[in-house]
Amino acid sequence: MTSPWYKSVSSVFGLRGLLFFILGVVALVTILAPLTSTSYDPSTASTLVPNVYSNYRRIKEQAAVDYLDLRSLSLGTALKEFPLCVGKERESYVPCYNVTGNLLAGLQEGEELDRHCEFERDKERCVVRPPKDYKIPLRWPLGRDIIWSGNVKITKDQLLSSGTVTTRLMLLEENQITFHSEDGLIFDGVKDYARQIAEMIGLGSDTEFAQAGIRTVLDIGCGFGSFGAHLVSLKMMPICIAEYEATGSQVQLALERGLPAMIGNFFSKQLPYPALSFDMVHCAQCGTTWDIKDAMLLLEVDRVLKPGGYFVLTSPTNRAQGILPDTKKTSISTRVDDLSKKICWSLTGQQDETFLWQKTSDSNCYSSRSQDSIPLCKDGDSVPYYHPLVPCISGTTSKRWIPIQNRSAIAGITSAELEIHGIKPEEFLEDTQIWRSALKNYWSLLTPLIFSDHPKRPGDEDPLPPFNMIRNVMDMNARFGNLNSALLDQGKSAWVMNVVPVNARNSLPIILDRGFAGVLHDWCEPFPTYPRTYDMLHANEILTLLSSERCSLMDLFLEMDRILRPEGWVVLSDKVGVIEMARALATRVRWEARVIDLQDGSDQRLLVCQKQFLKK
Repeated sequence: MTSPWYKSVSSVFGLRGLLFFILGVVALVTILAPLTSTSYDPSTASTLVPNVYSNYRRIKEQAAVDYLDLRSLSLGTALKEFPLCVGKERESYVPCYNVTGNLLAGLQEGEELDRHCEFERDKERCVVRPPKDYKIPLRWPLGRDIIWSGNVKITKDQLLSSGTVTTRLMLLEENQITFHSEDGLIFDGVKDYARQIAEMIGLGSDTEFAQAGIRTVLDIGCGFGSFGAHLVSLKMMPICIAEYEATGSQVQLALERGLPAMIGNFFSKQLPYPALSFDMVHCAQCGTTWDIKDAMLLLEVDRVLKPGGYFVLTSPTNRAQGILPDTKKTSISTRVDDLSKKICWSLTGQQDETFLWQKTSDSNCYSSRSQDSIPLCKDGDSVPYYHPLVPCISGTTSKRWIPIQNRSAIAGITSAELEIHGIKPEEFLEDTQIWRSALKNYWSLLTPLIFSDHPKRPGDEDPLPPFNMIRNVMDMNARFGNLNSALLDQGKSAWVMNVVPVNARNSLPIILDRGFAGVLHDWCEPFPTYPRTYDMLHANEILTLLSSERCSLMDLFLEMDRILRPEGWVVLSDKVGVIEMARALATRVRWEARVIDLQDGSDQRLLVCQKQFLKK
C-alpha cells in the first residue's frame, strides 16, 4: 500500500524528481552529520575549530561531487573519465607520506617519517600514469631475479652504492636489474646466511625451519629482498616492511620482484598487526636504534612475536649505534641483550655479527621477574590500527598464546584453534569450499577474456594465461583468508595480501595464524604501498561494507587504480545495484569492465575489470 506521503511527493516532483529529492537529502545529511554528532567540549574548543571546519569543507565538497555523479548515473548519463595526473613526481606518488608537509605541521624526531593521513591535503582526483620507460614485469619466477630498471624509482648510482645487505647486484645492459640469489648478504651468500640462522636455532638446515614452527617472518628493512626471496623458495611467508623512501625504495623493489612487502615503520606507532603474529622477526642492518624511547621499539617486536619465536639481529659489533648524543660506546647487540632479560628473552645463539634471541614460551616467566621490570599491558586480542607505542609487554594473557614449537609442521588449522578464534568448524568449512569453487570460476573467466579481446601490447607478443601473469594478489576483504588457501590448493604461483577492513569482523589473527600475509586497513584511506605493485585486486562485498562509511567510492577506485599494475585485473563480487554503480566508476578510471551474472538465482554479480596500459 502506497503511503499518502509518497503520493504527495511523487505528484509534485514525479519519479525522476523524487529520486533527485532523495539524493539531495542524503547529501545534506552527509554534510551536516559530522557537525551534529560531535559533542562540544569548551576546554578543547580552540584546538577543534580548525579541524571541524576542515572536515566540514572536505565532506561538503565530497558530498557535492558524489551527488552530481549519482545524479548522472540516475539519468543514464556517461560519466567523464578522470584526468591523467600531470608531473613526473606523480608517477610514484604515495599518499599519507608527505615528509615536508609533516615537518611543516610540527612533527619531528622521526615522527615526520610515519604515516599521517590526517594531514593529507591533496584532493586532486586523477589517474596515476606509469613512467615513460615502464614495461610489464617478467613472468614469475623469472621476474623474481630480473626486473626492468624503468619500473622502479632508483638510479644506477643508488643501486651500486647501496649500504643495504643486498649489495652484490649488477645491471644487465641498460634497462634491467639482475638479482643473484646466491649473493646479497655480508657473508658468503644468502643460503649460507639462512643455514647459519638454522644452526643457531639447533637445526641441521634452513629446510627444517617448518619443523621448528617457523612459517612467517617479519623482515624489517629488507634491502632488495634477497633474504625474503630465499625464504619464499623454502615455502615460508616473509613480509618486508620498510619506511617510506622517495627513491631507492626497498618495498617497491621487493614488490616488483613479486615478494610480499608494504610500507611500515614503528618509530612512534604500532604496526597494524595483532599481538603474537609472527614466528620470527629479522633485522639485518635495518637502521633501527633499539634502546631509544624507553625500549618501546623492542617492545613492539616482542608484541608481534609469537611465544617461542625468534628475533634475529645482524649488525656490526665494532661500532656504536644510536642517534642520541649520550649513547654509550657499546654495540647494539649488547644493549639489546641487556633489555632482552627484562622481557623474558634468552640469547640462544651468536655467530659472527648475527645474534639470535628466543621469546619465552612460558607465560609464567613474567610473574617471576623482579619488581622493577617492564610492566605487563592490560590488553586483549584487539588489533591496533596505528595506535601509539606502549611501554609495556603485550599479549601475555591472550588465548592465542600457543608456542610455535607446539604447532604441526603441516600447514592447516585445527578445530581447537578455530574455537580460540570463535569460529565454528562448519562455518569455516563452508567458506573454504565456496572459495575453492569461486577461484576456479575466476580463472575460467579471465582466460577467455585475455585471448578474445585483450589489447595487444605495442610490439609485444600475445600474453600468456593469467596463471603466469598474476603474482601479487590483494584480497581487500579477506575474511578467513580462504581465497589465499584456494590459490595454494590449486597450485597457483601467487601470494595474497589479505586485508581486513577496520570496520569488518576481526579475522586478522586467524589469517596470520594460518601462515598467510595479512594486515588491518581502513579503506577510507590510501593503502601503504607504491603505485603499480599488485597484479590482481579482489574484493567480496567491500562496496556494500563501505557504503555505510563516510568515504567516497570514487576515491576508492582511484586508489585501486593507483596500486594496480597496467594490464592488471580487478574482480569485485557484490549485490547487483552496487555492481552497476561500480561499473560506471570503473569506466571513469579507464578500466575495461564486464558484469557477469552468476546464474544462481541470487542478486550477486561479478564485475571483472582490466586496467589499460596508458602509454606516454
